[in-house]
Amino acid sequence: MNWTELTEEAQLDKIKQESAQQAVVIFKHSTRCSISSMAKMRLEREQAPADIKFYYLDLIKYRAISNKIAELFSVWHESPQVLLIKNGECIYDESHNGISMQDIQEQAA
Repeated sequence: MNWTELTEEAQLDKIKQESAQQAVVIFKHSTRCSISSMAKMRLEREQAPADIKFYYLDLIKYRAISNKIAELFSVWHESPQVLLIKNGECIYDESHNGISMQDIQEQAA
């Protein structure tokens, strides 16, 4: 898995722009949560599709960015959580044990 770290709010504008060309996933990870660690490991065990860009957010360290994501993409904050962004909009989100690479791929297609 080739994560791009999400560490600045300004990256959210870039993500919206990138999502016009390719699907973008934001994975919101709590470094203090065992369920979040399991979800992250499940994603990392799978082959990441080349046509989807993956961002990783440490939401403990960057809680303000996590809050901005919820506001910007009109999603309820959860942890762990994946958001699939296409054409500047969140078209799919999932949390906890529902997070899977297969579902992400299917929703992105």
